[in-house]
Amino acid sequence: MGLGMPEISRFLGINIRLYYRDPGPLHIHAEYSDYEVTVDLQSGEMTGTFPRRAKAALVEWYGMHKQDLLSFGELASQERQLDWIEPLE
Repeated sequence: MGLGMPEISRFLGINIRLYYRDPGPLHIHAEYSDYEVTVDLQSGEMTGTFPRRAKAALVEWYGMHKQDLLSFGELASQERQLDWIEPLE
């Protein structure tokens, strides 16, 4: 994992990444097969397309870890190491 986009979690075939130098509001990128969505960490708003079950799993995981994700904003702005967030089981 390079400094550009560390993977911060992985579950049910969904990879969650956070770019260090991504413009705009703080958000994560979630990839599932050929699908990708971004999730605004303040609002939880998703942009992009995900299959229904993968989206439901991502929404559940985001809800469980929203505070952890928001704390990554400062770390990411300083390009500091981000912790691994527990996957959804």
